[in-house]
Amino acid sequence: MARQNMKTGRIKLSDERRSDLIAMTQHFVSTEFDQTLSEFQAQNLLDFFVRHLGAPIYNQAVQDVRGFLQEKVSDLDVEFYEPEEPRR
Repeated sequence: MARQNMKTGRIKLSDERRSDLIAMTQHFVSTEFDQTLSEFQAQNLLDFFVRHLGAPIYNQAVQDVRGFLQEKVSDLDVEFYEPEEPRR
């Protein structure tokens, strides 16, 4: 049962990614908990996690990238600053 891309805020899963995550969820639950999830159950579990954990994880990733880029931009001043000749 294929679904269209799920929209949860800005988090959109392609059909291929969604299918892979459903299969991974089923495998994880089977391996770790010795339980079998139907595709429907795995889809619902994935939807729950994307809806409730997706935005906080996404936002943290954006903050991490922002900090990384700000650090690199600050390094530009140190690495590439060229002193100017005084004006006469």
